[in-house]
Amino acid sequence: MRRATEARRRREPYSSWTLCLCVSVACLSGQTQRAAPASEWRQFRGAPQLTGVSAGVLPATLKVLWTYDAGEVVDSSAAIVDGVVYVGGGDGDLLALDLASGSLRWKYAAGNLIGESSPAVAGGTVYIGDLGGVLHAVSVRDGRPRWTFQTGSEIKSSPAVAGDVVLVGSYDGHLYALDARTGALRWKVLTQGMVHATPAVQDGLTFVAGCDAIFRAIRVADGGEVYQIEAGAYTAASPVLDGDRAYFGTFNNEVLALDLRRRTVVWRYADPDSRFPYYSSAALDGGRVIVGGRDKLVHAVDAASGKAAWTFATRARVDSSPVVAGGRVYVGSSDGRLYVLDAASGKRLWEFDTGAGITASPAIAAGRLVIGTQDGTLYVFG
Repeated sequence: MRRATEARRRREPYSSWTLCLCVSVACLSGQTQRAAPASEWRQFRGAPQLTGVSAGVLPATLKVLWTYDAGEVVDSSAAIVDGVVYVGGGDGDLLALDLASGSLRWKYAAGNLIGESSPAVAGGTVYIGDLGGVLHAVSVRDGRPRWTFQTGSEIKSSPAVAGDVVLVGSYDGHLYALDARTGALRWKVLTQGMVHATPAVQDGLTFVAGCDAIFRAIRVADGGEVYQIEAGAYTAASPVLDGDRAYFGTFNNEVLALDLRRRTVVWRYADPDSRFPYYSSAALDGGRVIVGGRDKLVHAVDAASGKAAWTFATRARVDSSPVVAGGRVYVGSSDGRLYVLDAASGKRLWEFDTGAGITASPAIAAGRLVIGTQDGTLYVFG
């Protein structure tokens, strides 16, 4: 446990391509499914709009099906595609594990530690960033490298695939767009701070909330900046998109709703009784924004009004990003517990004590939930 804690401290932040044109067009349009299909979870938050919602349903009472010792802290959140779990281990290995049994399919050594960057899977390739600033493209079949791309600083952003382009942020201040097949640079956009968040994609645009307190809309095709919205605070959380709205939390202890058409802040939610930052990325389901806070609470906020719907208290801060499936909220806490809450009321339905803090976020697919912990254990529930 001490090894995991020391590794976490070292990494604490400041406080393939598609096979046909029709698939490519779908990835760049607003027609992309907003909930991840029940059978797969291809990227961080499940879908290009980063909604944190799965179309799948899990058993009412979960049980541990298997565990895997990833050897270090697991900050990376898993991807699940075609019966395989992909996850980054803190010791620098990208792992491919059989979803049914937990057996190792292959292991790819990144050469650097892997932090919070979570894998994205598309076109027979899995993409992930590392703390040496390298983005890796690896064959899903055998774990062999396809290409790497070196940025100027560590990558904690999770890659997102939009058609034949891979998008990822770096602590060197850039948002990068790379050719998914070759790794060649298409374009890069320089911001005024580190790019920690994962880019969201909708209607041919990619959106990123930044550590420079600016929310940007950028064309995927050429990297042209379409507009900016001042968020007013350092932002590490990734934005969730819903048509003309975007939602995310900030280090100014607020959750924001943005109107993307009018390019204004619609509302700011702040709990009057607890002023702590939001590091967790929000889920959006049933007209509610559901997000973890460093105040040890899970918050549900009405998406239309910005008023509190409910809160649920854990025993430590909640940096894990919640996932909603079948009317239930699944979220980890640094208190070491995986919680299952009723999405309508916030009532606790179930919990499981892993014995180690959880900062990674759940991935849900094929009737399974996958999540890693701070002692390097990967859990699969079903």
